[in-house]
Amino acid sequence: MNPILVLFAHPAFQRSRVNRRLVAAVQGLDGVTFHDLYEAYPDFHIDVRREQALLDAHQIIVFQHPFFWYSTPAILKEWQDLVLEHGWAYGHDGTALKGKQLLSVITAGGSESAYRQEGTNRCTVPDLLRPIERTAALCGMSYLPPFVVYGTHDMLEGAISTHAADYRSVLTALRDNRLDLARIPRHTRLNANLSHIIT
Repeated sequence: MNPILVLFAHPAFQRSRVNRRLVAAVQGLDGVTFHDLYEAYPDFHIDVRREQALLDAHQIIVFQHPFFWYSTPAILKEWQDLVLEHGWAYGHDGTALKGKQLLSVITAGGSESAYRQEGTNRCTVPDLLRPIERTAALCGMSYLPPFVVYGTHDMLEGAISTHAADYRSVLTALRDNRLDLARIPRHTRLNANLSHIIT
């Protein structure tokens, strides 16, 4: 079993419809540690050694957050700046994360068509997540295609339930080594065709 650490960051979780349901779908799942960064560090005073110990204890790391201004919420950037230390996560003797996997799980208010070269945002989500992908590479981690939920602003309850179930299926498959990684690069997002990649 691959232990999974979900690093969750949402500065207004009480107002969230979609992330609240995604969280509920995976909280308490065997082998999954759910870690709400805003709840743990309301003053942004991140305990670096505690966070590094959590990373040491897990094989798969998940960044779950809304896509704010084409990036992560502030605390997740602060977490990266402090926790991913030179000599520990990267650089000379910095091999603590080597061989682990990193997955971005994001929610976006805009539609999928808005995140295309010809769309409103002029970029795809994988393009905009390139800094996280490169961070993973620098740390010797494998970066999985992102799990993306588009169109959250006007999403109906049935669609939210489907995405929540898909999220649970993905984490369960990752935990149990039932994700066919060879098939993933053909998709721009991990949840584009789950029946094709979960064995």
